[in-house]
Amino acid sequence: MGQEYSRTQRVGDFLQRELATLIQGLCDPRLDIVSVTAVYVSRDLSHAKVYFTMLNCDSKKDVEDTTSILNRASGFLRKGLSRSSGLRTVPKIKFYFDASIARARDVTALIHKVNNYKTSNEKN
Repeated sequence: MGQEYSRTQRVGDFLQRELATLIQGLCDPRLDIVSVTAVYVSRDLSHAKVYFTMLNCDSKKDVEDTTSILNRASGFLRKGLSRSSGLRTVPKIKFYFDASIARARDVTALIHKVNNYKTSNEKN
């Protein structure tokens, strides 16, 4: 019988919750719209890929700037994580933009557009 919920998943979930809180506590107004969507931790718990998204963000420059800010703050965030966790070592953190939310929004808009087109043609 295999493990249902591995240690890396538990650590990833913990990091996701804690990082969301720590990022909101940073004194940078550009980070107010950042939401942590997923954290994937390596098997040896030495590295963590943190995926985030931003509300109302359509500019590639904003995404690059925010990613840069978060990656520069990763040392500070690791220090905050070490205080709040019982982990022997806190993983090195690397931030990546999660574009899946924006793609889902675009697909939903296309579906609505197709449905509106169908209903307008059925009325004619």
